[in-house]
Amino acid sequence: MLNNYKELDKAKIYLVTGAAGFIGFHLSKRLLDEGCHVIGLDNLNDYYSVKLKKDRLDIISQHKNFKFIHADLQDKTTLEKVFDSNRIDIVINLAAQAGVRYSITNPDVYIQSNIVGFLNILEMCRHHNVEHLVYASSSSVYGMNVKMPFSVHDNVDHPVSLYAATKKSNELMAHTYSHLYGLPTTGLRFFTVYGPWGRPDMALFLFTDAILNDRPIKVFNYGKMKRDFTYIDDIVEGVTRILNNPPQPNPDWDKAKADPGTSSAPYKVYNIGNNNPVELLQFIEVLEEKLGKKAKKEFLPLQDGDVPETYADIDDLVRDFGFKPETSIDEGIGKFVEWYKNYNYSNGDL
Repeated sequence: MLNNYKELDKAKIYLVTGAAGFIGFHLSKRLLDEGCHVIGLDNLNDYYSVKLKKDRLDIISQHKNFKFIHADLQDKTTLEKVFDSNRIDIVINLAAQAGVRYSITNPDVYIQSNIVGFLNILEMCRHHNVEHLVYASSSSVYGMNVKMPFSVHDNVDHPVSLYAATKKSNELMAHTYSHLYGLPTTGLRFFTVYGPWGRPDMALFLFTDAILNDRPIKVFNYGKMKRDFTYIDDIVEGVTRILNNPPQPNPDWDKAKADPGTSSAPYKVYNIGNNNPVELLQFIEVLEEKLGKKAKKEFLPLQDGDVPETYADIDDLVRDFGFKPETSIDEGIGKFVEWYKNYNYSNGDL
């Protein structure tokens, strides 16, 4: 672990953007349960069920240390008011327009949310003495890379979706602010996150809904896909350990052999994945077992913007923070199915 590793500091005030989102909700809840003060910001857009987002918010809003602000990252004037009127020590930027396939048909949204919105966050952090900006990147940045497992020390210059390109852009923008202004930034490349309160546009949610309602599930690349499925609690644990440990400049960084994962600036990128890729058809089999029902499968070709396999190299995460995600898909899918069956929803809301 880092020589000067620091545990979660409950005296700090944390701003979580995308607080009503899947990861933002779980992270906010964890911080609040630990006794931290959290300011949650979200625009509650309708990319997927607003009801689901509000139901998540209802849970974390019960904490007296939680303050919610309904705002959009693109609205710089409102963001300035938020930062001017609140002490904010650490920012966790999880707000973004998600979805690889959605970016094919709605490119403009990604530039506004993921580029303009992220620039506004960088500017706020720069001008308000934020101690550490932690932000969501994505495994999608690996694009056309085929060297496995995916390492933060490999170049990622060939994205296959606009979503991935915006996430790579976030890393570049963060590095610029780390270099120019000394703002410590940590980018987290999340790998296929799943679990209770998950996103309805993700495979596990879509498959579960289809199987229970006797509809076929769409299995892309004819089932020949692998994903490093990572359970939400493991993601949150990894993020929590990183929050109070801003990156330091790497004294051994060599311009002639520029390592993409570190820098002479206070900048770092980590993978957070299960380090255990699973065949998509195996994932479906576990889901069928948990539901007690077989899926009707519709096999389809690989979609534009998608990749056949993801696999996270997490050596840096383990070395620096002593943490390795280990939740099995059997345990994780079981917990999702239990939540799904108990959650009061209707198809019209999703």
